[in-house]
Amino acid sequence: MSTPDTKTPASMRTIGILLAAGSGRRFDPSGEKDKLQQVLADGTTVAVAAARHLLAAMPSVTAVVRADNIQLATQLKDAGCDVTLCEAAVQGMAVSLVHALSETRESAGWVIALADMPFVQPATIQALAATLDAGAGIAVPTQNGRRGNPVAFSRIHLDELLSLRGDEGARRLLQRHPVIEIETSDPGIVRDIDTLEDLDASIRNGV
Repeated sequence: MSTPDTKTPASMRTIGILLAAGSGRRFDPSGEKDKLQQVLADGTTVAVAAARHLLAAMPSVTAVVRADNIQLATQLKDAGCDVTLCEAAVQGMAVSLVHALSETRESAGWVIALADMPFVQPATIQALAATLDAGAGIAVPTQNGRRGNPVAFSRIHLDELLSLRGDEGARRLLQRHPVIEIETSDPGIVRDIDTLEDLDASIRNGV
């Protein structure tokens, strides 16, 4: 695997965004357990595992975290991410995404990853970034024809991304614009840690 480029100016680079500002209420409705800080079979927490895979493939990664989750912010900073705190994260994923994009608006493009998807392989992330670098506007990974995450966007879509609101997400852009699909053998693109059962199954399987 090639070494991520850290010398090219930010305006010429595709970077990673890690969305780590969700509340995870499906994992623990009481809000006492942060799913992103739960430990996987290898001893790494969910969010840090996702961050490490993104960092292995991208020249830089900006992680967006809830303003009140200082422990997670510290963990991701220690992992090597640039961390930005989002005061309004409770309003939905789009708010967190817009916050991160606003902080990195000079970049050439973004591979947008979810912190509760710790099994995506760096090679998949690199393929997405390379597809943007080759001129694609939007790129998504697929496995057996099924689309997954992360999703990559060129800066040509920045204005539309910045217009997203609430918990809308960027799905509407995939419906409106051409999308390059990258077929992979990576099951991590469709695996997340959404419930306690997901975490238990991951630990039982040793991944």
